[in-house]
Amino acid sequence: LTGIPGYEEFHHWISIPFCLLYLVGIMGNCTILHIVRTDPRLHEPMYYFLAMLSLTDMGMSLPTMISLFRVLWSISREIQFNTCVVQMFFIHTFSFTESSVLLAMALDRYVAICHPLRYATILTPTLITKIGIAALLRSALPVIPNVARLAFFPFCHSHILSHSYCLHQDIIRLACADTKFNVIYGMVMITLLWGMDSLGIFVSYVFILHSVLKISSQEGRFKALNTCASHICAVLILYVPMIGLSIVHRFAKHSSPLIHIFMAHIYLLVPPVLNPIIYSVRTKQIRQGILHLLFPLKLSSSLM
Repeated sequence: LTGIPGYEEFHHWISIPFCLLYLVGIMGNCTILHIVRTDPRLHEPMYYFLAMLSLTDMGMSLPTMISLFRVLWSISREIQFNTCVVQMFFIHTFSFTESSVLLAMALDRYVAICHPLRYATILTPTLITKIGIAALLRSALPVIPNVARLAFFPFCHSHILSHSYCLHQDIIRLACADTKFNVIYGMVMITLLWGMDSLGIFVSYVFILHSVLKISSQEGRFKALNTCASHICAVLILYVPMIGLSIVHRFAKHSSPLIHIFMAHIYLLVPPVLNPIIYSVRTKQIRQGILHLLFPLKLSSSLM
């Protein structure tokens, strides 16, 4: 595994901001999960989907944490092939799952704004559970063929990966075999999964805007759109680095390795860190839950 090329003597110092980012991401997502689980007022579809987003955020970042700090703290740069493949599987599975969860959240906003009277009857707990399971299976199963083929590839040249963790695009560069299937299948999989999700999100917002424009009062239109602001930010936070990393790996192979490393870290660290912050700032119920968690006695006495 590779740390930050050219800055090896500063790896211990570089690990400090990474440690802080991981800490903020883990604490933020765990806080949201705890609040949604313990506060009966948040037992609604919107917050169940937010809990799913927090789980996928942690699933995306945690598999990279151990190997990253092993490299930055000079413990070991080596990783076993099987461990590398498992790590790669979880990273790609949860990145696709996060995209699916964002689609589910877009549908949630569509039902809430366009069919508010039927909101509770459409998005039942049973349906939400099925959506969560379907999102995970839909993301995990397509990754298996590419992962399984890696076991049959010989790696007879360099064994040096360009990141502190394992990505499929990085591993197949080192294979001494015909990797056309993996490359083509990977591009088709990304196009279909991300394409379907982004198209679904786009269509949902077309219907949402159509419904919002029918609201007579400007205040009502603003209030309806304001409920979507956090979700739009979450979509941009995931898709912009994700698309950027894919473009860099496929069309900027000979660019500086620092660009590849920088984009990969943004892709895996920014969503888990920023999503809890955005939802905590933008969502009143989550904000109140955090305040109640931090100052339970003060809030209880003020309510009395």
